[in-house]
Amino acid sequence: MATGRGRWTALTETLRRRRAPRLFIQTDTGTGPVVILVHGIASTAVTFRKVVPLLTPGHRVIAVDILGHGASPAPADCEYTLDDHVAALAATIRALNLREPFVLVGHSLGSLIATRYAAEHRWYTRPGLRVSRLVLVGPPIYLSPSDIGDPWVRARVTAYLRAYEFLRSNKDFTLANAAVLGRLLPKGILDLNEDTWTPFVKSLEHCIESQTMVSDIAGLGIPVDLIYGALDAFVAPGSLRVVERMRHVTTHRVEANDHIVRRRIAKVLVRVIDGADGGVAAAGLPA
Repeated sequence: MATGRGRWTALTETLRRRRAPRLFIQTDTGTGPVVILVHGIASTAVTFRKVVPLLTPGHRVIAVDILGHGASPAPADCEYTLDDHVAALAATIRALNLREPFVLVGHSLGSLIATRYAAEHRWYTRPGLRVSRLVLVGPPIYLSPSDIGDPWVRARVTAYLRAYEFLRSNKDFTLANAAVLGRLLPKGILDLNEDTWTPFVKSLEHCIESQTMVSDIAGLGIPVDLIYGALDAFVAPGSLRVVERMRHVTTHRVEANDHIVRRRIAKVLVRVIDGADGGVAAAGLPA
């Protein structure tokens, strides 16, 4: 009986993934090895506006809007779990009919989506569905506080999770502050309003606050590059330690950069993709 239930669950999951909507492709430009860019929560593919021009001379660059964000579908019955986001990304990549493995880049929530996609597709026989290199920018890696031994790190991660819960529970406060910040940034960088509130809240709760990022990274057999700004307020101090120790992970700390993909991070990202960055800090780059 248990085996029958397991098979039924697997069949249901397969059917659900086949029905997953395709994401809106905001950018598909250039020729050469493929790089796919996946942005983060409450944003759009505009996130990578500084990256695309630097990559297109030698790459085909594809940037998507994630599920419920930008111009991508926002299904009424969607719970915006990590599985939902990954299923939509997978449906989009399948439709591209790529012939070779590709570099997958994720920013913020996009890091979680990209990592889970890479983990789930690492054994696929179709080359165009596999990831050759995973690049994670500003990944919000938070272990469960109960799994953190260092009391200082545990306290910091707990504070982050409580802050996210506060944002979800106080809609008017969150939207008002997002509107103010949004006016200070290029259009599309912060895209949080009444229309995107549900995808934001559910993605925050079901993906960022409840994640398997560390185990997903640990199971990968491909190079993983972790890039983050020294001023990134969404990277909890000490939370990256367990990932940084993994042999297939290279960390790139970018000085004078926050969570946004500004020129400093864009240049490091391009060097990583081109294979020229050995993991040293990028403190000397021009702003």
